[in-house]
Formats: sequence, structure tokens, C-alpha cells
Amino acid sequence: MKLIVEESTASQQYIVEEDKKTGKKNHFIEGVFMQANVKNRNGRVYPLDTLGKEVVRYNKEFVNKNRAFGELGHPESPIINLDRVSHLITELKQSGSDFVGKAKILETPHGKIVKGLLDEGATLGVSSRAVGTLKKDGDTQYVGEDLILSTAADIVHDPSAPKAFVRGLMENREWLYENGVFQERELNDAKESIKRTPSRKLEEQTLQVFSELFSKIG
Repeated sequence: MKLIVEESTASQQYIVEEDKKTGKKNHFIEGVFMQANVKNRNGRVYPLDTLGKEVVRYNKEFVNKNRAFGELGHPESPIINLDRVSHLITELKQSGSDFVGKAKILETPHGKIVKGLLDEGATLGVSSRAVGTLKKDGDTQYVGEDLILSTAADIVHDPSAPKAFVRGLMENREWLYENGVFQERELNDAKESIKRTPSRKLEEQTLQVFSELFSKIG
């Protein structure tokens, strides 16, 4: 499966809510996080049934368990890096063919950067991150039913364009999703290659596999 990153440039609303018990002010962004049945600028369409089904799973396994984290910027992996987490997605609901979300900005280093930008009047957008296959039909690519969301929203710079997805498919990497864990296919294939090697050739094969992996870095 390919890593798919899509940026929604729909304007996100910045909200500050005060906790009535503690008086603490919590910061949120809210808006359209994802869209279905719309051909985006990359020529891709997310069928409503496919995206809706995956959002149900994502809500059940992540949002409802306070595990739906997002990062600041455009990560190149479907794996959530806790060192870069900036917010927690607290709501994700379907509204027609749109999926509207709400995310709490956290008191993490990257969360503080987001707050600072928003307090200074910056306009920010959100970017979904997922893995899945693409099925081409003419000049349109349809996202397959194996779609798996890594996060419904990373926080990114908003170029102030009409509501659309503008980020591209990262073609250089393949990903596996096994037992709830994302693994890069090349690394997984390398491990399997080493496992299948007879012991008498293990050292030679190991050196060859890692040489090939290192040659692809960068």
C-alpha cells in the first residue's frame, strides 16, 4: 500500500474554550478535515462508502480512546511520531460527503508552536495521512477499500486555496499494515530475505541486503 497524504485547504476555525471547573483555557481547531466523492487536485477520489467505513473504525479505535494524535508538518511515514505530536483529535463526524473534525492543541513543544502561530493570526490547514491502494480509471484514481487512516489531521500551512486536497501521493515507499502496526515494505522484505537465507550464506546475504537498503536512502 502507498502512503497517501491529502491536504484540505478548507479554512479551520480557531476556538478557545474555558474549562468551567479549572478556569484553564483549551485551544482547538475545527473544520472540514476530509472530503469524499470529490475529485481532488491530484486526480484522486475517495468513495464515500470507503472513507465513511474507515472513519467509523478510526473513531472507534482512536478518537474514542483519546489516541487520535496528529503532528505538525508533513511526515513521510504513516507512523505517528510522539516527539512531533501537536494535537489530539477529539471529534470526527460525517456531514454529507465532508468529514468535520475538532482537535485540541496540546501543551507539547509542537503544540505550543501551533498555538503561537494561531495567536499571531496565522492561517493553518489540516492534512490527512493514510495508506491504501489506488485504482485508475481514465484520468481519475480511486482510493481502494483497503484504506487505513494513520491520522485524520496533521496541522500544515494553509495556502488559502478553495476547499480541496492538494498534497501528493508519496510514490517512493510501500507500507504494510500488520497486527495494527505500519511497516515499511522494503524493510519487511529485507527481513524476510534474511530469514530465508541458509546459515552458510547468512553473513554474505545480510551484507548484500543492507547495502541495497543504504543505497536507497536519500
